[in-house]
Amino acid sequence: MHIKTVIYYILGYVNVVVEGFFIERFINTCISKRIFLWNTNRNKATIFSANTSISNYREVVKIAKKCQCKIKINKKRGLPFILNKYRKRKLFAITLVVIILAIFTISNFIWNIEISGINEEKQKEILSFINNEGVNVGIYKKKVNIQGLINKIRIAREDIAWIGMEMKGTNLVIKVVEADEKPQIIDKDEWCNIIAKKDGIIAKVEALNGTPIVSEGDTVKKGDILVQGWIEGEHTENRYVHAEGNVMAKVWYSEKEKVYYKQEYENQTGNKEKKYTLNINNFKINLFKTLSKFQNYDTISTIKKLKITSNFYLPVEIIVDEHLEKQKRQANYSKNEAKEIGINNLKNKLNEQIQDEGNISNIYINTSETEDYIEVEVIYEVLENIGTKEKL
Repeated sequence: MHIKTVIYYILGYVNVVVEGFFIERFINTCISKRIFLWNTNRNKATIFSANTSISNYREVVKIAKKCQCKIKINKKRGLPFILNKYRKRKLFAITLVVIILAIFTISNFIWNIEISGINEEKQKEILSFINNEGVNVGIYKKKVNIQGLINKIRIAREDIAWIGMEMKGTNLVIKVVEADEKPQIIDKDEWCNIIAKKDGIIAKVEALNGTPIVSEGDTVKKGDILVQGWIEGEHTENRYVHAEGNVMAKVWYSEKEKVYYKQEYENQTGNKEKKYTLNINNFKINLFKTLSKFQNYDTISTIKKLKITSNFYLPVEIIVDEHLEKQKRQANYSKNEAKEIGINNLKNKLNEQIQDEGNISNIYINTSETEDYIEVEVIYEVLENIGTKEKL
């Protein structure tokens, strides 16, 4: 639709106002004769306005008269009217024609690839894949086999449930739906054991079905059977069952860190500066060639792609490099301060690993001191259910 309106702007169009009691008949007749109307607006039951091309205007007038409606031109828009206004300015007209030809040429290429529906890391993977298949920014549209590309991605990636591609203007839009990971499902009528999913020391066993083969105080390794999926009979053969139960065990999480008494760190002063680069189809022009006035700084780069409409991108980018000034500072910590810093850092790391902090039964802290640093180790003793089901 955007390309169509751009073309009509180049060829010229008018905004007309139609007034009468048979507006519906007028609209339906225009539709049946495939006359393109856009920016339609109906303020009242008897008043209707819309844009139509210069080439369709005479036909629209005839339809309005047949429908016993009055019609008048409200506005005139497009290049023909602009050229007529500036017909004595030849240089302006020539420049305008060159711009029009350039836009037509640019519209035959892809200048942006947009991927949605997945995280940034997977977006990069998909982009790298299609780049390896020869689909890059700047490629001629007709060289892109969309269905073939979709099929290749589906075959190569099992983590994608659906992928769709569409060319909109100079934009290749790729929409992705990720496939959900299917966990192993064991039906109630299937035989299974309960095994350990991690190392630990057994604290409590509740076997609702099956035969427990561990007891309180036993040390188990990951993969060991905790509750077996069969029941031994004294006078009959073993009866296989679907093991059920909870096995609580003590497990340990630990982290280590060295904290130096003298540390250098950097913080931002709040001073900023921006540098701009014009990128025209990978040909870069620095708009500010002077070096940064900061000796030490971080750089945040953002890329702004120029576009005429939401999906009509141009092969032009403005790269904005924002420099954030930094200063080096030195901090001196006592042994106790360094120890507290280490403990807090390690606890934050361990808390991210543990789903339920309420099950932490003990916390152990070990330290080792030198002249330059203190090494801190934090160990969490956690009570948790370590059982998981495994088919027999």
